[in-house]
Amino acid sequence: MILACAISAGIHAALVPVHLEENAAAGGGFVAAAAALALLAVVVARHLGRIGPAAAAVVFGGLIVSYVFATTTGVPVLQPEPAVDGLALVTKAFELVGIVAAWRLVRRPAAAGVRLARPIPLFLAAIVAVFSAFAGLAATRHHSGHAGHGDHDAHLHHVKSHETVPGA
Repeated sequence: MILACAISAGIHAALVPVHLEENAAAGGGFVAAAAALALLAVVVARHLGRIGPAAAAVVFGGLIVSYVFATTTGVPVLQPEPAVDGLALVTKAFELVGIVAAWRLVRRPAAAGVRLARPIPLFLAAIVAVFSAFAGLAATRHHSGHAGHGDHDAHLHHVKSHETVPGA
């Protein structure tokens, strides 16, 4: 579950600049998600109680539900137009795994003085978060055309302006 927090935090952090270009509210939402996920990774790794995993499950669930709304109806102010993205789907898959792991930790019977789980070291979670951020940046740059392909919107405009009209 700590890894799911780290992966999702890294990807959300990497996407902050892209969403800030859209609007401040969307960028702020990604900052809040990245910060909450990073904090939850630390809390779960350090305290190993049931509150951390339960909070992580709630945050993961909220992120998944908000993405469902964003892709089906849009979210006013944050993302008015529905859009599906492959990187987001991968992120949601990790968050779903995080929910399952959190649920297992919350449901596990606790013996007196026994820790719920043996966490991964925080430095490893940080490395995973940074790697995920780089992967998120790479995926975003490739998708948006910044990897040497020029402006994606300009390319689409160029293609549309050179289409032939049927019957002309």
